[in-house]
Amino acid sequence: MAGPGDAVPGEDPPPGGPGSPVPTAPEARPGGTRPRRVRRRSGVRRTLAFGLRTRLVLAFLLVAVASSGTTAALTYREARNAVLVSSQDTAVASFREQAQNLAPALPVDPGVLQELLRGIAATAKPHPWVVFAEYGSLRVSSGTNPTSTVVTPGLRRAVLTSSHASFERVVSDGVPYLTIGVPVMVQVGPGGGTLPSGLVLFAVMQMTAEQAAVGALVTAARDGALPGLAAALVPALLASRSVLRPVRELRGAARSMGSGRLDARIPVRGRDELADLARTFNESAGQLEHSVDELQQAEVRARRFAADVSHELRTPLAGMLAVTEVLDEDAGGLDPDTARAVRLVSTETGRLAVLVEDLMEISRFDARAAELNTDEVDAEEAILRTLHSRRWTGRVRTDLPEGVRIRLDPRRFDVVLANLVGNALRHGGEPVTVRARTRSGADGRGTLLVEVADAGPGIRPEVLPHIFDRFYKADAARTRSAGSGLGLAITLENVRLHGGTVEAANAPGGGAVLTVELPLDGAGAAGASP
Repeated sequence: MAGPGDAVPGEDPPPGGPGSPVPTAPEARPGGTRPRRVRRRSGVRRTLAFGLRTRLVLAFLLVAVASSGTTAALTYREARNAVLVSSQDTAVASFREQAQNLAPALPVDPGVLQELLRGIAATAKPHPWVVFAEYGSLRVSSGTNPTSTVVTPGLRRAVLTSSHASFERVVSDGVPYLTIGVPVMVQVGPGGGTLPSGLVLFAVMQMTAEQAAVGALVTAARDGALPGLAAALVPALLASRSVLRPVRELRGAARSMGSGRLDARIPVRGRDELADLARTFNESAGQLEHSVDELQQAEVRARRFAADVSHELRTPLAGMLAVTEVLDEDAGGLDPDTARAVRLVSTETGRLAVLVEDLMEISRFDARAAELNTDEVDAEEAILRTLHSRRWTGRVRTDLPEGVRIRLDPRRFDVVLANLVGNALRHGGEPVTVRARTRSGADGRGTLLVEVADAGPGIRPEVLPHIFDRFYKADAARTRSAGSGLGLAITLENVRLHGGTVEAANAPGGGAVLTVELPLDGAGAAGASP
């Protein structure tokens, strides 16, 4: 009968080598060999972005995996221990009984001892054994090889230092074995105690049947877990759908509100947290719609009021301007006090006329009634015409390109440039410089850049974000100025109407720089104020 001692002749393998077992203490429990735990740390952590549906399904599946895995692990452990303990206890008890009944004559005769070992091996259960005996330097077995390679030094030490049987499970070359060691005891005198005889018996039994049974348990656990996980996927998808449907409806309603449909609402289903969220969203949307309606109505009333007032003031102002012109002509013949009063009335009437005209203009932008009347003009001529008509030629430097053609509304461009240059002359420092150049935009279209720079102290950082606000005054103590407070706001609206941009900044060397960028082909013009 072939056994482990027949298959691998030679000395015992050194501890720690390939296939070497880990010795256990005497009377070790089944599975007493502790597995080595190896901790691996990943140096790279990858973060994957998943949608909410995927995360919900994965969470559901993870719970199912944890539950089924825990159940399978506990079932496997108990079943495995039951299989191994049953075979192990049977083998240990049977071998111990055979060893206790053995009473060889001392000194031991090798031939007689081998026959005794073969007799013990013939009664092996639950599987065949190969029995080995060691007595001093004597080595005898029931097989062809006198020694076994799977009996470990640890088991030998445990048997030699104890009067009881010891055993351990060993895996060698992928084959599991149960090794049992029992010292043969001799009785000292009639009714006396027992002492070790020096003869030690070892039994080696293959546990391939138990290994197959354990493998069948693993296969059964796996085959039972996979259909369970597949079945868990269906309720996971249904649950994620029921959770995500209100979320999708909320997203759609929020998108509709963002596009201006403030009457968007979502249906409320059930009484859970998602229903509370839908109800809260509907209530908030209703309040927002009501507030926006009130603001829009107030804005319409304010625009209508400003337009109506401005329109109504134009007629009496026209008459007042005509009268003040006559009074200005005759002011030289009046006494000094009366002349000053006449000139003050004339100045304030002119300022009021400018304010009314600016209010009328800004009202047209607010009402989306402003229109462009574009024409193709020479950029240099248009800029010089504005400066010449206001007698600024001597106070303003120019750096203008020649032969640049641009399509724009000449009247509105004149207003833009006049507001920028006039603001620089009033609030900046001379000399004021107007520069113009062309460049290609990000989309490949040509644009005209017009810069108006002054030599003043520049614009304070806290003022820059509000420079184009209506009626904004950088100095709160300055309640009166030569302008209406709407000039730069009107400039901004006119530039936007052309599809361009206007920016305010401070030059590195000092002074303010306002830059207007307009498309050369006029293709960016909206036709109405945005």
